[in-house]
Amino acid sequence: MRVIAGTARSLPLKTIEGLDTRPTTDRIKETLFNMLQSEILGSRFLDLFSGSGAIGIEALSRGAKEAVFVEHSKPCVACIKDNLKFTKLDEKAVVMEQDVLSAVNRLSGKGVFDIIFMDAPYRMGLEREVLEALKYSDIADKYTTIIVEEAVDTDLSYAETELGYEIYKNKKYKTSKHVFLHKG
Repeated sequence: MRVIAGTARSLPLKTIEGLDTRPTTDRIKETLFNMLQSEILGSRFLDLFSGSGAIGIEALSRGAKEAVFVEHSKPCVACIKDNLKFTKLDEKAVVMEQDVLSAVNRLSGKGVFDIIFMDAPYRMGLEREVLEALKYSDIADKYTTIIVEEAVDTDLSYAETELGYEIYKNKKYKTSKHVFLHKG
């Protein structure tokens, strides 16, 4: 796994061994950032369930002014910090070692994020809990791009019908998908 573009282009990133994380492949990451390219420069980026930090690091490399990484696993947090230091992007980053819902509450009152990306463990319903929390949080507004990475067969229609989000883009891959939402 590597940084695709920007100031840290082609630098390799560490990942965590085992089945606890599923790093987003370089091809999928490149597709995602091609869709986001007009929004990244100067943005505040929130990377929830960060894993190795590859998504937030890609955002920083491509010109995000700040990225906040939220991860509860100690080995993953160490990996994120190593990757940030190696790519020399650590001064633009905040790493929060805690569960995502606590972090969303803790970030309240500290400004709106332009882009919020979440890659929760698949098929566990965690993305629903986060979307419910974000619905009432001041860290996202109607202009915030919220992206959920989930298994391709996961039904996220409840985000519109029950939570009032607008799903405006849905990009499917072989086994996963990215669902793009705005607060209603």
